[in-house]
Amino acid sequence: MNRKTLGTAVALVVMLAATAVEAMTVREFLATAAGIPRNPTALLRSDTRRLMAEVRGAGATLRSEHEAALAAGRRPVYCSPEGRISVSADALLARFNAIPESRRNISVTQAMREWMAERYPCPA
Repeated sequence: MNRKTLGTAVALVVMLAATAVEAMTVREFLATAAGIPRNPTALLRSDTRRLMAEVRGAGATLRSEHEAALAAGRRPVYCSPEGRISVSADALLARFNAIPESRRNISVTQAMREWMAERYPCPA
């Protein structure tokens, strides 16, 4: 294992450990989102910023996992087209609401990981 791969692996482990401690569940995310009005003033609310930070953090974790898998020569969980993946708030809420109640204890990161794997499958 070269230095770059080792450094990436160590950074990924540290980030995953920190995320696991503070991970928001889909249930918590939806409960918080339900209390936010759907108007322009929503961006001024701390809850909105917290949810946006959670989604950004999940996206960063998924990108890091993706890059680490590629660097290690493993098949990544998802294979997105070149460039950044954009997700609208409506699409995200629709996806999270589609998760059965019995599974809503998974983290936002895990829910997004599953969604990206379904949305951007890797060729066999």
